[in-house]
Amino acid sequence: MKTDRCCKNCDAPTLVRRLSGLGRWILPSMILVLLPKCPLCLVAYVAIGTGVGLSVSTAANIRMLLIILCVGSLSYFAAKQLTRFMAFVNYAIRTKPQYLGHGEKV
Repeated sequence: MKTDRCCKNCDAPTLVRRLSGLGRWILPSMILVLLPKCPLCLVAYVAIGTGVGLSVSTAANIRMLLIILCVGSLSYFAAKQLTRFMAFVNYAIRTKPQYLGHGEKV
């Protein structure tokens, strides 16, 4: 059984869903912005925040892991958004060619 995917059957996103979608972009971006460049600074921040002492090599590894995770998640979100946009463009081309300048009478 094939379901019809048109705008009539889709629910509008709620405020909570929109804010969670925005949070997915903001959280990794803020971590990248606030992440210190120096591993010693990361050691100091962790010691001040939690009272746990880290070695410099451990802090460097944690810093690199955070960078990889944040860039990876941002890349995933960008790819997901791009596929949604391409699906929308494909839908617009198939259903409404008059908006794109195709099929005009001369």
